[in-house]
Amino acid sequence: MASGKLNVLVYTGTGSTLESVRHCIYSLRRLLSPNYAVIPVAEAALLKEPWAPTCALLVFPGGADLGYCRVLNGEGNRIISNYVRRGGAYLGFCAGGYYGSRRCEFEVGNRELEVVGGRELGFFPGTCRGGAFKGFAYHSERGARAAKITVKQAAFSSAGAAPAEFRCYYNGGGVFVDGEKTSSIEVLAEYAEELAVESGDIKAAVVYCKVGDGRAILTGPHPEFAAANLSKQQPDVPEYEALVNALAEDDGGRTNFLKACLTKLGLEVSQGESAVPSLSKMHLSSINHTEVGELLHSFGDIITKEDEEEFVKGENDLFHLEKPDSRWSMAGLNSALTGSYEAPKKDTGRGTPDPTADYNSIPKRVVSHEDAWPEPKETPEFNHAVFYSSLKEYREKQETQAENWGDVLMYGEVVTSTNTLLDKNPKLLAKLPAGFTLTATTQVAGRGRGSNVWVSPAGCLIMSTVINHAAHYAASRPIVFIQYLAAVAIVEAVKSYDRGYGDMPVKLKWPNDIYARDPSQPDQVSYVKIGGILSNCAYSAGNYQVVLGIGINTTNGRPTTSLNALLPFAGKGLAPFRLERLLARILTRLETLYTEFIRSGWSRDLEERYYKHWLHSNQIVALEAEGGVKARVLGITRDWGMLRVEEVRDDGINGALRSTGKLWTLQSDENSFDFWRGLVKRKV
Repeated sequence: MASGKLNVLVYTGTGSTLESVRHCIYSLRRLLSPNYAVIPVAEAALLKEPWAPTCALLVFPGGADLGYCRVLNGEGNRIISNYVRRGGAYLGFCAGGYYGSRRCEFEVGNRELEVVGGRELGFFPGTCRGGAFKGFAYHSERGARAAKITVKQAAFSSAGAAPAEFRCYYNGGGVFVDGEKTSSIEVLAEYAEELAVESGDIKAAVVYCKVGDGRAILTGPHPEFAAANLSKQQPDVPEYEALVNALAEDDGGRTNFLKACLTKLGLEVSQGESAVPSLSKMHLSSINHTEVGELLHSFGDIITKEDEEEFVKGENDLFHLEKPDSRWSMAGLNSALTGSYEAPKKDTGRGTPDPTADYNSIPKRVVSHEDAWPEPKETPEFNHAVFYSSLKEYREKQETQAENWGDVLMYGEVVTSTNTLLDKNPKLLAKLPAGFTLTATTQVAGRGRGSNVWVSPAGCLIMSTVINHAAHYAASRPIVFIQYLAAVAIVEAVKSYDRGYGDMPVKLKWPNDIYARDPSQPDQVSYVKIGGILSNCAYSAGNYQVVLGIGINTTNGRPTTSLNALLPFAGKGLAPFRLERLLARILTRLETLYTEFIRSGWSRDLEERYYKHWLHSNQIVALEAEGGVKARVLGITRDWGMLRVEEVRDDGINGALRSTGKLWTLQSDENSFDFWRGLVKRKV
């Protein structure tokens, strides 16, 4: 069932530390995927963006809470407090726990480390006092320990949901003092060892706070830190390996406790852990097998050979070009590059089992198929025969102008990001023909607008297509319209997927999102996001090379909804969507629309088709940059594709809105458009 609150926001701004953020996002994604999108967010977004309506949980990781205070005191904390009190959820680890308390007392008497003062959020009405154990030092593991935690199992609704006790990573956190005397506070866990500070009657390590209609959980230790992500090699801490081993022994208890805490905060936790998968091989094939060899031949001047093996050393990634029957193992090359890789017992074709690794440094394996398409057993999640036969079928029956796009395809079960692999390697990109498409089942570092990064789940159609847009078209056929063409292509492809799909309730949202009717609310018309478009551009040899990235929830019902979930709206007896056929349909529709665009520009026909499917005709919005004046959406300009709006005012007669004659145009890369709040605003 779709819900409006599907984002778990992890604060990554001033005051947070990279290590704490890394552990936090790693653990939350494992436990909450695919039900929620775990997204990093900095202070600017918390202060300026309308994040609260879609936020299921706001998380503040470890770090230094004075940094949090410096950028969020006042307006930021008011926004956070209102979010929680109106039904939201807050989770604060270590520094996030200090920050969520009424008062912070840290290392009192230590002139170098002492931090004492009130805190504005005050979810816990008492004092968070630390460090609970001696030895803390900033940016060091000298104060780290495997703290023994005793759990108040009765505090959790499901018997056995949380362990009776477990050892947990600790480094500088506090104990929550006196709050247990308040009816709105519940102690979830205690420290089992003697503390270095006065704790009162209970050595509260983790507390649950009822805050208005919302709730918060604050922790002193770090139940989000997994032993697998801690390096045993700490030269200045001789006993650190024993600490990591102790944490590893209790990792199941730690995980179950964290699951129980997330459930208590109202989140739907995955039944099993959704581990971030390791990278797989990528398979290069073509509708005409000879084209694979021709493409590889064109790589001649960018291929280097080492020990009879061929590589393309891109600016961002290293690609190893294999033959299907190659028995060469990547272990040797990984060892040479990293100095630390251990060869697997069996070559599984995976790049690394470590989901926190630097994926850029891991060689990407490309298997070329010059004689036949990959067998289904090689790519069990993607049937190449179905894709290529669908491509032919759509060209013959529906798209006579579609001739080439999709002819050369590269598929990987697990990749970093289809867009990154292409547009961040210009040397390789410059060799790729128009319509070359890279698709995947799962992305572990998918890209969105700005700095958004996420794990794309299986069931989502993930694709990036190369469009070589001749430079002399730049003035009369601006590149900005390509994302609009893509939006139209997606909607029309879904509706023409086969007979009977014409009533699929799919719409487009300016500038680059795909929305669909919410199947969880059949009695009212509301929409949820099911897809997005990301366009990146480079220049090479007289062409603007556009890498057009598209992601569409097709068979995966979470975190929002999917095309398959919409089938009842369109009619009875419709077959579920297949990723291979939908990919072929989008490519043929997109090639036809692009051909028309090159021939006639952003014509009246293309413009009308765009408006036919968009959500914003005559919508009344507020212009933040203009003092909140009301404006009516008119459309997009036909020259540079900017949003066009006119100012309107209440004429005082029956509340009617009349135009003042004042017009604005807004650029899609400088503004965001919040369909739910009717707000056009400057992006920060």
